[in-house]
Amino acid sequence: MSSLDVSGNIVDLRKKRIYPGTLRIENGHITAIREDNNHYNSYVLPGFIDAHVHVESSLLVPTEFARLAVAHGTVAAVSDPHEIANVLGMEGVNFMVEEGRKTPFHFYFGASSCVPATTFETAGAVLKSADVEKLLRNPEIKYLSEMMNFPGVINGDPEVLAKITVAKKQGKPVDGHAPALRGEALRKYAAAGISTDHETISLEEGLEKISLGMKIIIREGSAAKNFAALSDLLRTNPELCMFCSDDKHPDEFVISHINNIVKRAVREGYDLMDVLRSASLNPVRHYGLDAGLLQLNDPADFIVVDNWRDFNVLETFIGGRKVAAGGISLLSSSPVSAGNLFVADFVSADDIRVKKAADNINVIVINDGQVLTGRVTAQAKEERGFVVSDAEHDILKLVVVNRYQNVPPAVGFVRNCGLKKGAIASSVAHDSHNVIAVGVADDDITAALNLVIKSKGGLAAVCEGEENILPLPIAGLMSDDDGYAVAAKYQRLDCLVKSEMGSPLHAPFMALSFLALLVIPSLKLSDKGLFDGEKFAFTQLFV
Repeated sequence: MSSLDVSGNIVDLRKKRIYPGTLRIENGHITAIREDNNHYNSYVLPGFIDAHVHVESSLLVPTEFARLAVAHGTVAAVSDPHEIANVLGMEGVNFMVEEGRKTPFHFYFGASSCVPATTFETAGAVLKSADVEKLLRNPEIKYLSEMMNFPGVINGDPEVLAKITVAKKQGKPVDGHAPALRGEALRKYAAAGISTDHETISLEEGLEKISLGMKIIIREGSAAKNFAALSDLLRTNPELCMFCSDDKHPDEFVISHINNIVKRAVREGYDLMDVLRSASLNPVRHYGLDAGLLQLNDPADFIVVDNWRDFNVLETFIGGRKVAAGGISLLSSSPVSAGNLFVADFVSADDIRVKKAADNINVIVINDGQVLTGRVTAQAKEERGFVVSDAEHDILKLVVVNRYQNVPPAVGFVRNCGLKKGAIASSVAHDSHNVIAVGVADDDITAALNLVIKSKGGLAAVCEGEENILPLPIAGLMSDDDGYAVAAKYQRLDCLVKSEMGSPLHAPFMALSFLALLVIPSLKLSDKGLFDGEKFAFTQLFV
């Protein structure tokens, strides 16, 4: 690789200083840093790191994720391959690692700790503690991914604790997942060795977790947005903060990434160095990453921005290679193929009928901008002895189809989806990724489900006879298409659901995907039935 000089106002996050100078780059590393007295109009700083993300939630394979990320100044991602692991197991994790090697972007994958996330749903694979230990022996696997089974930790489940123990033996951190966990239960969870949490939704909750030794990863994703609630931690405990997107759909990913959190924090008056350290230095230190920090002999991973007000990323470099310029990615696409696991047969309207057993039903309540759901009791709408969607009161039928076995679907009801007509369906349904759908009429719901089943994965919308689908052939989670093309297709589908079908949700498909996420309270629907996330047990539809 040829040598390169890059000049500008250099940001040294370790020493918290900015000075004019020039970087000398040879063979992908910084071999000299010369300070001078010149006046520069740009700033050179370490590239951003997404401290917790599921690449699969972008609907893109790692190489395409990297193409979009570098345009926003992101050079690395701490990624939990939990989604594909729940479909394909070890094969899925290995696929992500191998794909990550095809790009200069730094992917730091974890060993997925919860496959399946619970025993109350059907997944495509199981990773035991022996499997996790095998993964953690790989130096490319940097940490134990989010321990979502917090009841298992708190109650001393031997298999859960064994996974944490093997991570500790390998000297690798354990990521947490503790939504709304407080008090003695939180103390036990943290004491087990959990080092981070990205599910915190209030400042008080964040401070309590910090007091127990945990670090807070402030999240701004497509469905869950917690910056507003947690940003004051950048004032009180900046050294214990990191930034993440967690789950980000491609339409928003095209527009921004971690750079948007950084820009917002700086504009809101938080200390520049505290913000930038949260975006790069803090995750490097916590996870022991080898991403460069503009120090002598570091890998030449950095970005050039115009100013702290507009924060336009002019150029992105990884290993001394320019990978983006002027907001345009310079990385190329590469062919990809992977396995899938899709057994489900087509569904009929008769399969999702619910015979009325009482006047009232338990209803899941979507909270837009949060993955936590509420619950209410509502009067069931009856037609000819069956309970149906009640669009007038925004109570719609929700269906989960087991994609790994041919068994009867599970049916529940949900409020705040807001559809006035039609139905949407998806094979992205955290965490086991069965097929989930919501809609106004049974015929539309089954049509949307069958579109996804026919394609063996995808996002679908059905409205007034019009059928639309974004296929996801890679494990039923990711597209094999160009990332920017996927973003455009997703945006058209998202627009249809909002403008034509009436959903007021910020990200309807993302919100739908979390309605099967049992490890987040309070009421969810798995392929096995309605689930109470607070009691961590199944509950009844009828009250």
